[in-house]
Amino acid sequence: MLKGISPLLNADVLQALRAMGHGDDLIIADTNFPSDSVARQTVLGRLLRIDASAAEVVKAVLSLYPLDTFVDDSAARMEIVGKPDEIPPVQKEVQKAIDAAEGKSWPMIPVERYAFYERAKQAYCVIQTGERRFYGCFAFRKGVVPPDAE
Repeated sequence: MLKGISPLLNADVLQALRAMGHGDDLIIADTNFPSDSVARQTVLGRLLRIDASAAEVVKAVLSLYPLDTFVDDSAARMEIVGKPDEIPPVQKEVQKAIDAAEGKSWPMIPVERYAFYERAKQAYCVIQTGERRFYGCFAFRKGVVPPDAE
């Protein structure tokens, strides 16, 4: 245990978050996402796990991870097949976690399912959660930490 760091963030996850650079993508996926096979194609090349809900994992990650302010797709969600404008409860919960972490509204962009898979394969890493609800899959692009930040 460390002070000020969520106990959900295990050593492997912390190492990956620290190693990532500006513009690298992080995928946070539900239990149904093909996380292992996709993770093998990422920069890290292996799957990371945090057995908690998607919203809990996003909250923990965003307590340390800056979102990219230079692009409009730094927070993304997988669209529901056939219902791209529908936002299920799991995505609403994650949206609240993002807004709380950023201290303002930070809307996620929708990404079509197969386009999301392709984005995930190009990511730095994949964290599979214990989220069992469908469409609990998210992409976050890493931003920068300014020199005066603590």
